[in-house]
Amino acid sequence: MPDTPDRPATIDLAGLDEHAGALLDPLVDEAVLAGEPGRDLVRLRPSPEPVPPIEGERRSDVDRWGRSEHVRDVARQIYDPLYRYWHRVEWEGFEHVPTEGGALLVSNHAGAIPSDAPAIMHGVETQLGRPVYGLAENLFRAIPGLGTMWSRLGGVAAHPDNAYRLLHDEQQLALVFPEGTKGTGKHYSQRYQLHRFGRGGFVEIAMRSGVPVIPIAVVGSEEAMPILWKSNRLAKLLNIPYFPVTANMLVMGPLGIVATFPAKLRIRVLPPVHFNLPPNQERYSRARVMDESEHIRRLIQDALYDMLRTRRSVWFG
Repeated sequence: MPDTPDRPATIDLAGLDEHAGALLDPLVDEAVLAGEPGRDLVRLRPSPEPVPPIEGERRSDVDRWGRSEHVRDVARQIYDPLYRYWHRVEWEGFEHVPTEGGALLVSNHAGAIPSDAPAIMHGVETQLGRPVYGLAENLFRAIPGLGTMWSRLGGVAAHPDNAYRLLHDEQQLALVFPEGTKGTGKHYSQRYQLHRFGRGGFVEIAMRSGVPVIPIAVVGSEEAMPILWKSNRLAKLLNIPYFPVTANMLVMGPLGIVATFPAKLRIRVLPPVHFNLPPNQERYSRARVMDESEHIRRLIQDALYDMLRTRRSVWFG
């Protein structure tokens, strides 16, 4: 896709997420190292001339990113009982999620099939009525039907130009998990210990887009599907980042492959982090980017420790 004069030719998003891929998570998580094979740019369709509808014809609601609000609405109806009665999601600081303008939501991420991503998306979309796009690698694009469904649910290929367009041009909310698969693939003994946030790519794209980062801390997803052991051999065979053996599989049998434990999810939204730098600069200080990345990681880590100190029970909060 040719470069446009109002934005730099390349954007290094390295470290936005380390590698794509929590197993079977439609928002898988990890954005990308620019230029790696398989990191695709979403080709935006030009806006066609309006065509008068044919009587009885159903007009598609699929947007230029492949997201369908109809599919999202069906997904919200299916997921809502899990959100309300299974995980009993509780929010703090929800007022920090902006009601307008672009923003990059950045959160910790955990569990073999993470519970945090759908909970964050569902809560923001139902309470604010704003769509949330998940910047992630589409692991399912080669599987007929699943790749399309991933896009219909709000997944966007984690390419720097896509992130820029969402945040700067369209002023949307985008969700990313900078720990990458190191977060979702953690052993239960490492729960709530955040890994390094890549190389700070998420900070750089927020600076370049001129939007704030909204740090989010989630407690409960670590216990919803804890990993007890990982098989490297099966992971290589299936070409996936890791193959987990979870407590859910041992307790529930085959159902435990997809079913989570009813751990209560608590989500704390922290005040926005603004960088007060002009957008669209050709370069940003690498030291500043890394310092801001570590600052945001520490904010989320401290919030997690505080939430754990006041939690009475994994199941009841």
